[in-house]
Amino acid sequence: MIKHNLFICLLFLCIGHLQAQELQAKVTVLTQSLPNSINKQRFNTLQSQLTNLLNNRKWTGDTYTAQEKIECNFLLNITEASGDDNFKASLTVQSGRPIYNSAYKSPLVNFQDPDVAFKYVEYQPVEFNETRVAGNDPLSANLTAAIAYYVYIILGFDYNSFAPKGGTPYFIQAQNIVNNAPESRTISGWKAFDGQRNRYWLANNAVNTRYNVFNDIVYNYYRQGLDKMYDNAIIARENILNALTQLQTFNRENPNTMIMQFFMQSKYSELVGVFKKAPPDVRSRAANILQQIDPSNAEKYRADLK
Repeated sequence: MIKHNLFICLLFLCIGHLQAQELQAKVTVLTQSLPNSINKQRFNTLQSQLTNLLNNRKWTGDTYTAQEKIECNFLLNITEASGDDNFKASLTVQSGRPIYNSAYKSPLVNFQDPDVAFKYVEYQPVEFNETRVAGNDPLSANLTAAIAYYVYIILGFDYNSFAPKGGTPYFIQAQNIVNNAPESRTISGWKAFDGQRNRYWLANNAVNTRYNVFNDIVYNYYRQGLDKMYDNAIIARENILNALTQLQTFNRENPNTMIMQFFMQSKYSELVGVFKKAPPDVRSRAANILQQIDPSNAEKYRADLK
């Protein structure tokens, strides 16, 4: 009987390992902008609850080992309080993707959402229901809806980087949250008219069949490019240059898309590192393309890749 019980315990441990969650997320809640009259202890509880939501929930149907978990950061900077339990915050989301045969992690997502309104009472359940995104109280549900939305954005980009259009199911999940998002006069970011760079437009761009080629470009950039740098840097650089040329064409045909800017936002240092040791002609080609597709860093590319 003892051996039988031991076997059952080991079986459950193995099943738990095989069903390991996808994320290794760190959550930080900042409250420096709030007045001292606000009880800030509650946000330590919120930080723990959000950490549990992210790391203990299964977000996909796939099996992950501990080494395969996606490392990501969620920084919630609470900037305003209205009444005792209503707050406004910015949410910064970051994730990295390991590159084959190296210790390097490529920044895949690095984005700040400036407007997340929510209601929180200490110890209230912090949950996300896929079928009832808005919950019973829209303002209470808005924070977890935004968190879950960015989880699926992270998963979408991560899966795209390993398989052609592999992230599509997760982008669809993100759009489902947009379509069923909480609504109130203090909530924004889920509608087309809320701005040109918000949750609505990112999900819209990600699932829009007109922009399908973008998903292939992400795959080519990573699997045909960065992942091959160790084996053959010359071929890898050429493949990355081809992906950038595709991005240039995409940007010309679809100017000012949010998904393009979202992807390029954290790529400057990485791309300079890739091309800095390339032959002069390759550096020059890369610099010319990068100045066009990442204009906010144009001067830096011109200086660093001359």
